[in-house]
Amino acid sequence: MKTVRPKKNLGQHFLTDLSIAKAIADTVDACPGIPVLEIGPGMGVLTQFLVTKNREVKAVEIDKESVEYLHANFPKLRDNIIGDDFLRMPLDGIFGGRQFVLTGNYPYDISSQIFFKMLDNKDLIPCCTGMIQREVALRMASEPGNKAYGILSVLIQAWYDVEYLFTVDENVFNPPPKVKSAVIRMTRNTVTDLGCDEALFKRVVKAVFNQRRKMLRVSLRQVFSGTPARAEFYAADIMTKRPEQLTVAQFVDLTNMVEAELKAVSTVSGEK
Repeated sequence: MKTVRPKKNLGQHFLTDLSIAKAIADTVDACPGIPVLEIGPGMGVLTQFLVTKNREVKAVEIDKESVEYLHANFPKLRDNIIGDDFLRMPLDGIFGGRQFVLTGNYPYDISSQIFFKMLDNKDLIPCCTGMIQREVALRMASEPGNKAYGILSVLIQAWYDVEYLFTVDENVFNPPPKVKSAVIRMTRNTVTDLGCDEALFKRVVKAVFNQRRKMLRVSLRQVFSGTPARAEFYAADIMTKRPEQLTVAQFVDLTNMVEAELKAVSTVSGEK
């Protein structure tokens, strides 16, 4: 088997520039001493550089043709090539419960899902690097006040420091994607407790960004779908802001305000 045919249904765009592949592989050096899990290795363009780093490397690949190619061309990795769907597989047993670096040339159409799964396993993944669609990378690294700032920005930056490393042009792929790509690195910050209910935090962030052009006093109403919040809740100064204006810390404060109000209106409703 000489090459693997890129499959459109899997969003495969194989990187052909070895210097860029090495640069991407080198991004894992920021988190030394722990294993590496590569997602979607394809024909091993990143893998060939990752295996030189004197640490344990495993790769998960959903494409059977790619798995066969990797078995043939990376015989030393044979037992560490996992033919599975990353989004469906449990992560805690991959390296026996040890932490690991997540990396890869991520399929564009599921990159956000990959990072949401990373967040669900943040205690296992202190570092995540790789290449994604440039637009998504800009959202992840965006600061408050920018149009790119949104759900992914807040949820990831609550737990990770995000670095936009460099842009990659379309002409170094087979087939070339219709958009530019970018290489990012996310490193766990020092936060161990958000200081609010994490599930409600996600709910609030998603609710207000789903109506991002509206002030919080309007977009938050959907959080109180059962019993409406009291008028004084919406009188707070923060309610005149739009979601892209809030820092992660302000979202934490807002979540605590929402939780207190949910309890207050629930109490009032129960007394009636």
